[in-house]
Amino acid sequence: MRIPIHQVDAFTERRFAGNPAAVCLLESWIDDATLQAIAAENNLAETAFVVQDHERIELRWFTPTVEIELCGHATLAAAFVLRQTGRVRADLMEFETREAGRLLVRVDGDLLELDFPARPAVAVAPVLGLSAALGAEVRSLWKARKYLAVLDDESAVLAVKPDFGFIAGLDGDGVIVTAPGREVDFVSRYFAPHAGVPEDPVTGSAHCTLVPFWAERLGKNAMSARQLSARGGSLRCRVAADRVFMAGKCVPYLVGEIDV
Repeated sequence: MRIPIHQVDAFTERRFAGNPAAVCLLESWIDDATLQAIAAENNLAETAFVVQDHERIELRWFTPTVEIELCGHATLAAAFVLRQTGRVRADLMEFETREAGRLLVRVDGDLLELDFPARPAVAVAPVLGLSAALGAEVRSLWKARKYLAVLDDESAVLAVKPDFGFIAGLDGDGVIVTAPGREVDFVSRYFAPHAGVPEDPVTGSAHCTLVPFWAERLGKNAMSARQLSARGGSLRCRVAADRVFMAGKCVPYLVGEIDV
């Protein structure tokens, strides 16, 4: 069986930046063990698998070690590939997912905008040892599915040197660190060693929590954001009711076939 594969850098305007995602275009679903093996072989933060039946588009995401229930950058990449290959011509795409429900992507020129569920965080008690594990003082700690650690400023976020073993041992879905930005409204980094992704370059699902968090504190519904990984990535964000919208660009890198 030959499977078309595209690799795309998401949430960036230049190649070799943003978050790389593989997008595999399937005729129909194959067994989960093979999907996971392909994702492990790709060795990217996420591989998206797409099955399209006319207007119905099903979508799943795998890290090198596990299937995950929501992924932003690989959804952005999947939408980009479907448009680039002419499989979808409409400016609004609907993806059916197993756990996150229906997700929308809107096309606006060379921008793609995700329409995702908001996941507001609630304040939680300090986690003993977390500041030491991050190498930075945690000013306040919050949690949705992911921990959200608020630091002093952008420099503190950049300086974080995480203890991945400690973070992998926490409950929940990894740790986001965040602070106000110097040239954007807020900055962040995200660590998910429990899922085989020590540091994710740009994380849409993290912004499902970050955007409502900073919207409340900054008193604005539309914001600019930057994820300060080594590759880096930029997002235009807004919040409306219980939805978070994240817009960015994609750059193609690779087109080929998998032989399985």
